[in-house]
Amino acid sequence: MTTAFYSHNDCMKHDMGPGHPESPERLSRIMAYLADSPLEKKLDWVRPEEITREQLLTAHPESYLQQLENMQPAQGRVFTDPETAMIPHTLRAARLAAGASVQAVDRVMSGQATNAFVCTRPPGHHAESARSMGFCFYNNVALAALHALIEHGLERVAIIDFDVHQGNGTVDIVGGDERILMCSTFQHPFFPHSHVYRQADNIVNVPVPAGCGSEEYRKLIEENWLDRLQAFKPQMLLVSAGFDAHKRDPMGELNLETADFRWLTELLINIAAEHAENRIVSVLEGGYDLNALCECVAEHLEALSAV
Repeated sequence: MTTAFYSHNDCMKHDMGPGHPESPERLSRIMAYLADSPLEKKLDWVRPEEITREQLLTAHPESYLQQLENMQPAQGRVFTDPETAMIPHTLRAARLAAGASVQAVDRVMSGQATNAFVCTRPPGHHAESARSMGFCFYNNVALAALHALIEHGLERVAIIDFDVHQGNGTVDIVGGDERILMCSTFQHPFFPHSHVYRQADNIVNVPVPAGCGSEEYRKLIEENWLDRLQAFKPQMLLVSAGFDAHKRDPMGELNLETADFRWLTELLINIAAEHAENRIVSVLEGGYDLNALCECVAEHLEALSAV
């Protein structure tokens, strides 16, 4: 089978301003990197459509959707928080990113693809049920998880988040939902400074100290994630794939190597093979050193496409 690769040029039209780390170049550089690699012919390239209103409402209330639409400017730029900006193209890009995530679930569940990678922006894991923040507007991975449960009748879905920043929005939406097990690693103390302690039983938070390197990081994952995932027996794995824990990333202070993301991907592949019929949908979150981002995405995709 194949790895489906979801992306859309209109996701590059969202632009939060000169010098902003969450830039259109994040996608354009990945695309250029893949075009010059053997992966270009290995992947099944798919253009997503916008998510539907009904699908958005599974994770976000109507009042929040209306708030975003009312804020989106006809021209210029407005800020929903000090670091998250909207321009006229923003919500289309966000709806495409969210749409790609749920459509990737459909493709994998139908057997048209073994697994999928959603290469879109804006990212999603900081978007809470009724709050945009941290460059995020809709929570792509939470929407994908709820879609798998509601539309495909799955009983157990795991969310894995290895971004350097904690996925507070995902915790806000799925915390307490026993159909979902969320396992995450993140630098701590660090942005967003919330949703770390006293979480619901279905949330496995693994705070990681600044300066953490490969050996310590891998040990933390093995000690904290594996038993929970094995006991949960997920029928699908959804990944918030942030590559900003790389040692070259300017937004974090962890010291992971490119090879660590390949190791982590292969670990998840093994869990999916044992419990989930190989079903993995991975969604791009952070990653702001463009060279490191391209290298890590390529390693992630090499592992996924080898299944």
